Amino acid sequence: MHAWIDVWNRHRDTLREWVPSLVLLPVCLFFVLNRGRYTFLDHADLIIHEAGHFVFRFFGPVMHVLGGTLMQILLPSILVGHFLVHHYRFGVQLSLLWLGHNFINISVYAGDARARALPLLGGSRSIHDWHYLLGRVGWLEADALLSDAFFACAVVCFVLLVLLPLRMMGE
Repeated sequence: MHAWIDVWNRHRDTLREWVPSLVLLPVCLFFVLNRGRYTFLDHADLIIHEAGHFVFRFFGPVMHVLGGTLMQILLPSILVGHFLVHHYRFGVQLSLLWLGHNFINISVYAGDARARALPLLGGSRSIHDWHYLLGRVGWLEADALLSDAFFACAVVCFVLLVLLPLRMMGE
């Protein structure tokens, strides 16, 4: 028993650096393993997405449609940058969690471009963002590939947040 106490005392600060990663790892795994399952974060993501349409509507129809997804990426990315500049590791980790979740959300939406089976706000009179965007450039058949690329971005965010103590230890 004394050996464990000695190890704890010698490595206490290092071990504390990893607690947020250990707490957030199961959340990341849940999001990855339940891709497309509606979670508590989807409410916030939807509000941010719709706000993006409003903000970007002034830049033409393509940017208006793309604005929802852009806002879902920009807002958490800005927070990641802010917390990095201020050396607040847990803020970076939470922001990366949110960014990763948004990428999963986007991956599901992009993957639905051809099928258009997801329910949309506004019902049948709503434009499916990714059907419109991919259709304009003739890439509708690439919806699954794009979906997988967004999902890969999510996984990268989650790996970065878990391994962040390696980079920011002692700051």
